[in-house]
Amino acid sequence: YGHSNQLRQARAMGDYLIVGVHTDEEIAKHKGPPVFTQEERYKMVQAIKWVDEIAPGAPYVTTLETLDKYSCDFCVHGDDITLTIDGKDTYEEVKTAGRYRECKRTQGVSTTDLVGRMLLMTKAHHSNIDEDLDYRKHTDNFGKGPKGHSPWTGVSQFLQTSQKIIQFASGKEPQPGDTIIYVAGAFDLFHVGHVDFLEKVHQLAEKPYIIAGLHFDQEVNRYKGKNYPIMNIHERTLSVLACRYVSEVVIGAPYAVTADLLDHFKVTLVCHGMTEVVPDKDGSDPYEEPKRRGIFQLVDSGSNLTTDLIVQRIIKNRLDFEARNQKKEAKELAVLEAMRRLEEKH
Repeated sequence: YGHSNQLRQARAMGDYLIVGVHTDEEIAKHKGPPVFTQEERYKMVQAIKWVDEIAPGAPYVTTLETLDKYSCDFCVHGDDITLTIDGKDTYEEVKTAGRYRECKRTQGVSTTDLVGRMLLMTKAHHSNIDEDLDYRKHTDNFGKGPKGHSPWTGVSQFLQTSQKIIQFASGKEPQPGDTIIYVAGAFDLFHVGHVDFLEKVHQLAEKPYIIAGLHFDQEVNRYKGKNYPIMNIHERTLSVLACRYVSEVVIGAPYAVTADLLDHFKVTLVCHGMTEVVPDKDGSDPYEEPKRRGIFQLVDSGSNLTTDLIVQRIIKNRLDFEARNQKKEAKELAVLEAMRRLEEKH
């Protein structure tokens, strides 16, 4: 949702947003192993509602040639620096030409921090739990080389505000003739499996209005166990709202899909993917009511990617990721140092 927020800000600066997505090879060369494959990333970026078009296989260094190729007036990046493998600013050329704009980095989330949460089996990132010291200590190690702390790789607390939710929300009410479809789940580490599922659900009606019910952290932890969910309820809300197929989110939806909920939202169809449905606390089927009404449908996303699989990918590459983060941090600290020296000279 940090990436989505950047794209939202970029889209607001112009009329048409083209997002360049790097290949796996390019990322591995400059940053370390990517978590998702390029095909997965192309699909995920395309599913973000502020994106008009993607440019697959975009070069790591953004040049005027690339901007002209796609008829772009300017390019936008976050206010953190990105460096090539040899430590050069990847936006130097477009900055010099005056075709560069900057947007604010989202406070409180980074890929680094999420990776840290996956590797640590604590629940300190859940929205209702006091942070434990293990987690603090670990997040400190994870985004830090032996010396110093980079402001871009470090971790700060994500604070949810109503303003952020409003910026992400579609604000559209269901219209007469809309098919109101309800889906529910954790939607944790919002990924291409979720996108495929929501896209399939979206195709079930001519005018779909999809409402996604997100379960609270404690509820997800009850049926998923371990340190799930990796993203807390606030983070999951923004991630799902950023998806172009979703019209509305219920924050902290009840686990059982009740008659009250179906009547309140005037739901015509309830969908669930092919993942296992864990019974409610009392052993009952959470989809009993929609099934009784004959409005329940299983939808096969055709994707086998799950949150569990992503976490397994991360753990498998753990050492590579830790090395990547420390290298990245060292590069960023070197630039900060150079910037500081420049300031002292002037």
